[in-house]
Amino acid sequence: MKAPFFLALALLLLASTAAEIPPVTASTDPYIWLESITGERALAWVKQENEVSTRELARSPAFATMNARFLDILNSDARIPFVARYGDRYYNFWRDAKHERGLWRRTTLAEYRKADPTWETVLDLDALAAAEHENWVWQGADVLPPDYSRCLLRLSRGGGDASIVREFDLGSGSFVADGFALPESKSDVGWIDRDHLFLGAAIDSSTMTTSGYARVVKRWTRGEPASAATLVYEGKDSDVGVGAYHDQMPGFERDFVVRTMSFYSNEMFLLRDRTLIRLDKPDDADALAWREWLLLQLRMDWTAGGRTYPAGALIATKLDDFLAGGRTFELLFEPTDRKSLVGYSATRHALLIKELDNVRSRIYLARPDGGSWSRTPLEGLPEFGTIDASAVDSRTSDDYWLTATDFLIPTTLSLGHVDGSAPERLKQAPSFFDGSGAEVSQHEAVSKDGTHVPYFAVTPKDLVLDGHAPTLLTGYGGFESSALPRYNGVNGAGWIERGGVYVVANIRGGGEFGPRWHRAALKANRPRAYEDFITVAEDLIQRRVTDPAHLGCIGGSNGGLLVGNMLTMHPDLFGAIVCKSPLLDMQRYHKLLAGASWISEYGDPDDPKDWAFIRVFSPYANVKSNVHYPRTLFTTSTRDDRVHPAHARKMAAKMKAQGHDVLYYENVEGGHGGSANNKQEAFMSALAYQFLWKQLEAATLGTVPTSDGHSARDR
Repeated sequence: MKAPFFLALALLLLASTAAEIPPVTASTDPYIWLESITGERALAWVKQENEVSTRELARSPAFATMNARFLDILNSDARIPFVARYGDRYYNFWRDAKHERGLWRRTTLAEYRKADPTWETVLDLDALAAAEHENWVWQGADVLPPDYSRCLLRLSRGGGDASIVREFDLGSGSFVADGFALPESKSDVGWIDRDHLFLGAAIDSSTMTTSGYARVVKRWTRGEPASAATLVYEGKDSDVGVGAYHDQMPGFERDFVVRTMSFYSNEMFLLRDRTLIRLDKPDDADALAWREWLLLQLRMDWTAGGRTYPAGALIATKLDDFLAGGRTFELLFEPTDRKSLVGYSATRHALLIKELDNVRSRIYLARPDGGSWSRTPLEGLPEFGTIDASAVDSRTSDDYWLTATDFLIPTTLSLGHVDGSAPERLKQAPSFFDGSGAEVSQHEAVSKDGTHVPYFAVTPKDLVLDGHAPTLLTGYGGFESSALPRYNGVNGAGWIERGGVYVVANIRGGGEFGPRWHRAALKANRPRAYEDFITVAEDLIQRRVTDPAHLGCIGGSNGGLLVGNMLTMHPDLFGAIVCKSPLLDMQRYHKLLAGASWISEYGDPDDPKDWAFIRVFSPYANVKSNVHYPRTLFTTSTRDDRVHPAHARKMAAKMKAQGHDVLYYENVEGGHGGSANNKQEAFMSALAYQFLWKQLEAATLGTVPTSDGHSARDR
């Protein structure tokens, strides 16, 4: 396909200036001081902007009602308590009104089958935080088989990605004195056995990659300091990170080391007798050893053993045969133009293969039977919605969890077995909003280059196509991540129940149609994702669902970059934008926190050839004082240690200085997700929906509200 005209023109215009990229300084970027995460001046600015936003959005009875409703949904005891099985116990992490930071608790399967199980508390995070004077946020636990008596707990301060690690005894319910422990970092640890760990160290500059993740892998023995652990592997500064793990499958225990060079390339090594044996696979293929099998998920076409396997395929061969040079594979999944592999999950004796067929979920069971594989579909699954299947315990069990969810149908949880019997329904979430007046439909829009782009729309059943429906459009379009139908009580209560139209666009850059769909919007082709989103917006307008004054968009992280580009590329198409935890300054993204790990997605701004196309989709570089932009709310978190809060800070500050009317709110906690507990999540969501309704409903009255309380005539 040819490059879009405006992109080709932009590259031509920039070519003459791309030879040299001037360094960014305070004179070329007057808001660079906002990159100081906790600097006094920066935090004073944040406090001032938070006061402006909360004064406008958070002090009305409508906001208070919405905030309380959202918090009730998030704290509801009727939510499904999803569990993880360790031995004969089923563990759940739970937050509610009484447990703001949360409880880690456990029960038995017999109890879990009950409507109101009896739980045993393993760790009270609120009590621990109070005792240690820390704001601990749960990050997970790695439990050691086969007796599951010990685990490695991960806790972060305020919700960032960086966490501490402490060994915990599940029998006594206490931390292990002189047990394994790590200071706050983005290190990765995993059990080998009771007295040994693999440590992917990212503790200081000598052990971290430029992305902030582990550069060295060590074998760590109980009783010795982490610094004295035995070196197993050392990667490069430019890698995303390295790691190692011990395969705990009984009868197939072995060790692997993985070097991740970029988001989409890696090397895998079998560690045998202290020798690293590199698996001769394509660097862009993901590999997993399962029992005696090696599974490869391909991103590009690959010819092996005289046969070409297509990009997006899942293939399998015996690991020992592969190491001996054999290249005969079983094709477990073959993609088509509209069918893609979401992923797979391994039980003890079977694989659960998860597919998308025109963005509709399908699950298949694949079993090795001697030298060949059988493949049978799971029956009775809903036509629409998102279905997921995952192993209960891949070491010892052939049971699996099955979840089904849809925009309007609350999530159900079932327990299945690979013998083909009908799954047992265990739990169903209640309806947190009234969706009886709404319906779901799937549509397609034709993008600028002729590509058909599907999207889901949740609309009132009695929708009048007069072009005035308040409509909220969202998408993601990056990192092979698919935007799928899911039940969300907060979104339903805040938008759908009130008669708003909710639209999810399956744009390029995501994984909805496999690797080719993702590659179509990489680097110089990035604007294709934005063209797809624009096309969906225009289709909604052409179908008279809505018009620009009543159309809003919302996105976070890479989706924040998406809606940031809607702001600068097509400001006439939207009446309001909510931009959450976004990337926006694409000239400096790779120098901020984990940004260097995304160069394979966006390109390298330090390379003049790359900056020539990156600049086209860098909202911070393209926002202008003489353009009328839709009113925008930027939100982020001080504790976001993945996407730097400076992206949102600098964009808001620059736009305000240019005379644009924008709002900004920064939560002091929460990490990349924006909130550290249910109370904060409810508040942040209420801010967004209050802002959207205020802007889009006002369009019906022919006025657009501004921060000073006055109104301007609608565009």
